[in-house]
Amino acid sequence: MNRRRLYHIIVLLAGLLLCLPLYGQEKDRPKNGEGIYRFLRRHNREAYYKEFMELNKGKFDKNNNLLLHHDYLIPPLKETADSVGTAKPVAPKEETTAPAITPSTTQTGKKGHEPLFGSELAEYEIVSSDLKGATFYIVSGHGGPDPGAIGKMGSHVLHEDEYAYDIALRLARNLMMQGAKVHILIQDVKDGIRNDRILPVSDRETCMGETIPLKQFARLSQRCDKINALHKQEKPAYSRAVFLHIDSRSIHKRIDVFFYHSRTEASKQLAQTMRKTFVEKYRKHQPARGFTGTVEERSLYVINQTIPVTLFVELGNLQNSYDQQRFVLDNNRQALANWMCEGLIMDYKNNKQ
Repeated sequence: MNRRRLYHIIVLLAGLLLCLPLYGQEKDRPKNGEGIYRFLRRHNREAYYKEFMELNKGKFDKNNNLLLHHDYLIPPLKETADSVGTAKPVAPKEETTAPAITPSTTQTGKKGHEPLFGSELAEYEIVSSDLKGATFYIVSGHGGPDPGAIGKMGSHVLHEDEYAYDIALRLARNLMMQGAKVHILIQDVKDGIRNDRILPVSDRETCMGETIPLKQFARLSQRCDKINALHKQEKPAYSRAVFLHIDSRSIHKRIDVFFYHSRTEASKQLAQTMRKTFVEKYRKHQPARGFTGTVEERSLYVINQTIPVTLFVELGNLQNSYDQQRFVLDNNRQALANWMCEGLIMDYKNNKQ
């Protein structure tokens, strides 16, 4: 065998060896209307977002959406006692009152179960201890007899409380997956995390099992009192209360997410950290558009009356057709939850003793 032929054989074998890690790796195509999170959920890979994006670089549109008729590599499951095989979520029993919040453990790989997330997502895996020791009070605006802002999209009606609640659940789940303890103040025992564009309207939301009053002052006092009672009882070293709302302005007014804080320096820092996170995300995912969301001190009742450091978030304009896409697309609702979770992780790291 001459040297040239031997050289070609060696090069060919080396190429085959380099390809071996991908040979036989599972891949699939997205279904019509399926986004990244729904795709990963279908393959039991919700905790593998970063790995999925790395494996499939260059195979997304400019907004990081999946492309139909493209094959996507699926990250292999990590070989741990909790990830070999995938347990199916356990459907919650019929509830007549709001379920208790399951305290999060903080050991990576452990499982948690929260029925409020819905039967398909009730079970979650704790993927890190980034928020170990942190406590959050997540409050979606309005609810019960008060739908909040109402927008119209074609023949459909969009209610603020339904979309704020869905985003709140997604944020709570993200925080729990990072090892945090989370109290979900506004609860609906039937509506879990939903992927529909148009979220059905209901008035069955409660404040942790208690009927939500119609009068505004009583409604706001109820949730503040509940947060303060939990805070005094548990005395967490680090805690944050996050109120999520959707604004209502002129149909022509397109706005970015903006943040209100109290007079305290900690609240201001939290709002600034959150805005910085959104600026970075927009720079990465929508560089041509930029981010114009603001940070402002406001003397709102829930900000003034809540003991923990508080952040009030306005997620957009429910009347504006562009902003509506931020809410009706489940991928966008998940992105809002993801970015807010990252902002809260950064705030926790900045303030951790």
